[in-house]
Amino acid sequence: MRKSFVWTFLFVAYATNLRAEEALVAVAANFSAPMQQIAASFQKDTGHQLKMSFGATGGIYAQIKNGGPFDVFLSADQITPQKLETEGLGVAATRFNYAIGQLVLWSKQDGLVDDKGQVLSGKNIQRIALANPKLAPYGVAAWETMTALGLLEELKPKMVQGDNIAQTYQFVSTQNAQVGFVALSQVFANGQLTSGSAWIVPPHLYKPIRQDVILLKNGKDNSAAKALLMYLKGEKAKAVMKSYGYLTE
Repeated sequence: MRKSFVWTFLFVAYATNLRAEEALVAVAANFSAPMQQIAASFQKDTGHQLKMSFGATGGIYAQIKNGGPFDVFLSADQITPQKLETEGLGVAATRFNYAIGQLVLWSKQDGLVDDKGQVLSGKNIQRIALANPKLAPYGVAAWETMTALGLLEELKPKMVQGDNIAQTYQFVSTQNAQVGFVALSQVFANGQLTSGSAWIVPPHLYKPIRQDVILLKNGKDNSAAKALLMYLKGEKAKAVMKSYGYLTE
């Protein structure tokens, strides 16, 4: 309790002594819903403003490399922020893990997906959606899962790939694909499934989706960007993440 009080006191003291600024934040598509909620409370608590852009981790990386004016990047993996730091586009020693994502096999149809994912080996599935593994970490996790289950070659002809996890979700939500591998946060809120049927993929079937955030070179003197990194470590932000099914350290 005392630790929480001290943290809150220090954060408020820090935030109120900074001139309100605006930061441009790039966010991996899987984190769209929780980030919008976190941003609203952050802006209310600090007075700072955030402008957010959502997309595939690989696509955002390309934008940053090409001069995209982002101040902070919330990635869907660890590797991309590490690369940005090594390349001098991220500020050294600002990178940390803000969340651990969970993969889920989801269908808009009630009762279609069983609690063991056996629907994948059935003959009733014509299309299965996943994010492009070359651009999106959740696509990599889906690929790893199918490989671990021994179903990759069998399912390849049925695959429909989205450019990012948001497009993948759209394929399933519009039922252009009967099932798809998406981020748990896209179909889970306030501790429960929002619609359809789902199988939360056991974490031993894919490498942990450790999501890192980094302060970018463009935001090194931006007080809103620095305050956001601090805010993401706080209990209020972590509570939002957990409500969407993310794990936190």
